[in-house]
Amino acid sequence: MLDATVGSKLKLEVRGGRIRLGAGGKDAWHEIGQEPVIVGRNAACQVVVEDSKVSAVHAEFVATPHGVRVRDLGSRNGTFVAGVRVGDVYLFTETRMKMGDTEIHFEPARPEKVDIPAIPSFGPLVGNSAAMRGIFDRLSRVAPTDLTVLIAGETGSGKELVAQALHMASSRAKKPFIVVDCGSIPPTLAEATLFGHERGAFTGAIDKRLSPFQEAEGGTIFLDELGELPLEVQPKLLRALAERRIKAVGGNTYREVDVRVLAATRRDLVRMVNQGVFRSDLYFRIAQVKVEMMALRQRAEDIPILVRKMLKDLGDEGAYERVSTVTLERLMRHDWPGNVRELRNAVAVAHALAGPTEDMDIASHLGALNEGPMIEGGRLGNSVGSSGGGSISFKGRQFQEAKRDVLAKFERDYFAQLADESKGNVSEMARRAGMERAHVRAYLRRHGIGSKADPGDA
Repeated sequence: MLDATVGSKLKLEVRGGRIRLGAGGKDAWHEIGQEPVIVGRNAACQVVVEDSKVSAVHAEFVATPHGVRVRDLGSRNGTFVAGVRVGDVYLFTETRMKMGDTEIHFEPARPEKVDIPAIPSFGPLVGNSAAMRGIFDRLSRVAPTDLTVLIAGETGSGKELVAQALHMASSRAKKPFIVVDCGSIPPTLAEATLFGHERGAFTGAIDKRLSPFQEAEGGTIFLDELGELPLEVQPKLLRALAERRIKAVGGNTYREVDVRVLAATRRDLVRMVNQGVFRSDLYFRIAQVKVEMMALRQRAEDIPILVRKMLKDLGDEGAYERVSTVTLERLMRHDWPGNVRELRNAVAVAHALAGPTEDMDIASHLGALNEGPMIEGGRLGNSVGSSGGGSISFKGRQFQEAKRDVLAKFERDYFAQLADESKGNVSEMARRAGMERAHVRAYLRRHGIGSKADPGDA
C-alpha cells in the first residue's frame, strides 16, 4: 500500500518476517527484509543449509507489500509448504516448510512502513511507481561504487539503458563504455572474443585482436546476455574478475585491467546454476548487486510518464497533449510482451503517421494479435518504400486503411528480411528482434513466412 508523499518521500507498507532452520528451534533467526535472502548449500548464500538434499542455491525470501515472497530457484528436490511443493508463494502467517530434510520455521513481522524516495528518474529511465522509484534509489547508491551489478529482466525491459545510466553516473563516465553481446559469440571463439588473441593463435587469427577489457580501460564493460556464455569459458571470466588481469589467447603474459563490470541477462541464472550450466561462483561474483527490472505489465501506472518521455526524445513533447485518456487506458490494459521497447516502437509509429492535429492513437499500433510491431523509428521509412512488393499508393485511400496497409507491409518485409538474415532460425530471429519466440512465430504465420523449428519448441 502506497501512501501520499510525506516530505520528499513516499511511504510503502512492507510485510517481512524471519526464518529459522531446524525443528528444535536452537538455530539463529534470519531476518527477511526488502533485500533478497537466498537459502542453499553454497557457502555464498545468506543462509547456508548443510543438507545434501538441499540444492546449492535453493530458494529466495524477500519482503513485499503482499507478504514474504518465497521463490523456489529450480531446486532439485523442491520447496514444500504444508506438504505441497511450491514454486512461488507469499507467506503472511506463521508457517513451517521443508527443503530437503531441513525444516524451516517462518514467523511474520508486523507490517512496516518504509520510505520510498521520490526519485522519478535515473539517467534516461523514468517511472512513478513505487517499485521503479526504489530501483532508481538503489541505482543512485550503487553507481559511484565499483561493485559488479547483474541486471535481470525480460527482453525489452531496459537492461542496457540501466547499464549505460550506471556508467554515466559513475566516476568512469568520461572513459569508454564497451558492450559485449555474449549471445552473439560463437562458442569456439568465446575466449578469444573476451580476452583477445595474438596473431596466429588459431586458424583464422590473421591479426592480433585486443580484448574488450583493454578497450574499456578505465571505464565500464557491459556483458550483455551473460547467460549465453559457454560453461567452459566461465572459469576464465571468473579468474579475470577476481584477479583483474587477463591473458590473450596465444599470449604468454597477463595484463592488468582497470574496468568496472556490469552484466545483464534475460535468463534465470540461479536456475541455470542448479541445472549445472552456469557456475555458482561466477554468479555470486557477478551479482554483488542484483537489479531486477520489472516487466512493463507489472508497472502499468508508469505508461503515461514513459509516453511523455518518448515523445520528448522524438523532439515533440507537446504531442502528449494529443494522447487521449482512452488511448492511455488501452495501453495500460495491454500485456506488453515486448516491454518498454514495444511501447517505444508503438509511440514512434504513431508519431510518424499521425497528422499535426490528429489524436495519437498509439494503441492501434500494437498489432492484431495483442503484440507490438517492434518498429524502430528510424526504419519506418523503409516499410513504405520499394522493398519487396513495391511502394503503397495512398491516392483516394482513407487514412486508417492506408495506415493498416503500411504497417502490414512493414511487418511482412521486416520478418521476411529477418528470416533471411537468421536462416529461418526462430531463436536467432527472436534475439535480433528483441521479442519472445512465440510472438515471432505468430508474425511468421500471419505473413506466411517459413522458419526452422527450434529444439526447444517441442
